[in-house]
Amino acid sequence: MKTGVLLIQLGTPDSPSVKDVRKYLSEFLNDPRVIDIPTIARFFLVNGIIVPFRAPKSAKIYQQLWTKEGSPLLLYGESLQKKLQASFGSEVDVHLAMRYGNPNMETVLEEMRKKNYSRILLLPLFPQYASATTGSAIDKAMRIIQKWWVIPEIRTISQFYDDEGFIDCFVEKGKQYNINDYDHVLFSYHGLPIRQVDKVHVDGKPCSEHNCENEITEENKFCYKAACYATTRSIAGKLNLPKEKYMVCFQSRLDKNWLEPFADKTIIELAKKGAKKILVFSPAFVADCLETIIEIGHEYQQLFVAHGGEKVQLVESLNDSDAWVEAVKIMVQKQIG
Repeated sequence: MKTGVLLIQLGTPDSPSVKDVRKYLSEFLNDPRVIDIPTIARFFLVNGIIVPFRAPKSAKIYQQLWTKEGSPLLLYGESLQKKLQASFGSEVDVHLAMRYGNPNMETVLEEMRKKNYSRILLLPLFPQYASATTGSAIDKAMRIIQKWWVIPEIRTISQFYDDEGFIDCFVEKGKQYNINDYDHVLFSYHGLPIRQVDKVHVDGKPCSEHNCENEITEENKFCYKAACYATTRSIAGKLNLPKEKYMVCFQSRLDKNWLEPFADKTIIELAKKGAKKILVFSPAFVADCLETIIEIGHEYQQLFVAHGGEKVQLVESLNDSDAWVEAVKIMVQKQIG
């Protein structure tokens, strides 16, 4: 049985120009799983307010992020796909698509349809499940595939925060730094609106009533917050970090009704308490991107220094490292036998 594997990343503009950033933001923010409000309200909010005002500002940030070769997220994705393909040989075909932007999912899945695979494995590259990331990626892939006349066996990996290979890769990244040199260690995850996090609980109770900061149960196993805390416990445990040495926080918030504690406020509080050096993991991202390179590496560094700190050290993400390639390969092999 020939298997096709589709790696799915979030996406990136085609260039850091205002035009391309506007196009990317429009596709991204019009997704009902990203902004989960009524269609008409979302249309006017996104296209009439957010995108027109945000695109020029975001373009300047993307210009800081961009390299001579292009977008880091795309470059790492392409390299991961090529290395994984080389590792599998002819056993499995590995493809890469973006949920938003290029390579677009419609084109890539059409190429996969023509390959006539017996089985397709969808692997969104988001360790912790969230409807706005993994859910949206699988949703779009299924909407495309359902139109095919022949639908092969479809398998998905909806989250892998507890995968041993994934955890070990971040542990090894952390070991490149002498943690004793740092006053505190932060595990910073992308934020989400609290209402979106609460929706995953089938009993209708909010996240606050499921002890998500301390355990994973049948009731909260798809809770983004619970998965973030579980990821942190796994990495911290293997690094022998004492509980008072580290904490979880959430970055990239848009308003006060998002997951707390907020990373930017945490950075300020640590600086005011006298911390001079902090080490930051960002295990919601398997590839370095705007949120890690710019937000943590530059913006949080400036914020920390402005309040008395000295150094915010970002732990590099997994990117296209050989260890990560092997970890993904093992995840795929477990699914396809």
